[in-house]
Amino acid sequence: MQDIFLGGTETSSTTVEWTMSELMRNPRAMVKAQSEVRNAFVGKKTIEETDIQELKYLKSVIKETLRLHPPVPLLVPRECRQVTEIDGYIIPIKTRVIVNAWAIGRDPEYWDDPESFKPERFENSSVDFSGCHFQYVPFGAGRRICPGISFGLANVELPLALLLYHFDWKLPNGLKPNDLDMTETMGVTAPRKDNLRLLASVYDASLDVSAET
Repeated sequence: MQDIFLGGTETSSTTVEWTMSELMRNPRAMVKAQSEVRNAFVGKKTIEETDIQELKYLKSVIKETLRLHPPVPLLVPRECRQVTEIDGYIIPIKTRVIVNAWAIGRDPEYWDDPESFKPERFENSSVDFSGCHFQYVPFGAGRRICPGISFGLANVELPLALLLYHFDWKLPNGLKPNDLDMTETMGVTAPRKDNLRLLASVYDASLDVSAET
C-alpha cells in the first residue's frame, strides 16, 4: 500500500510540476499545447479521461518532460544474472546494477540537442514507454518495468489538460521564461529545488474567438 500511494502520487505530482515548468520556459510549446486542449474540448462542461487520447501534442510534451526529468532518475536496482561485459568492464553475477535513466535521456549519442525541450521529437516517432527503446526508459524496461505506467500517465495527463484548459498562466514578479530556475533536487525522486510559483487567471472560452472556429 505504501508503494502504491508514494509511487503513485509523488512521481506524478513531480512530473506535472516539471511539465508546467518546461511549458512556462518554452512559451511556444505552451501556446501549442494549450491551443490543442482548448480546441479539443471547446463546448464541453467536463473533461473525461477518455478525451485525453486525442491530445497528441500534450502526450509528446509529457514524453519530452519524462526524458529530461524522469521522476525516478535512478531506476530500481537490478541484479546481474550472468557475467556481462560492458565497455570493457566485467560485471559479475549477483552484482547490483543501478540504471541512470536521467543520464540516458540526455545522451547526445541518441538524442539530437539533448538538453533542449523539443516535444516535436516524439511526433511520428515509435519511441515510447514500452521499455523496447533503451535510450528512453523513464519507467524502466523488461520484466521489472514499472507496473503502474497506465495509472501514472493518467495521473499526469488529466491534471495537465485541466490546468491548461481552465487557466492562463504567467510567471510572477516580471520573471522572463529564461529566468526560471530549473535546478533539480537529487534523491529517490528528482523534484524541483524550489517549488514552481505561477499566477493563474481563469480562462473564459466565450471570449476566445479561435475556440469558436
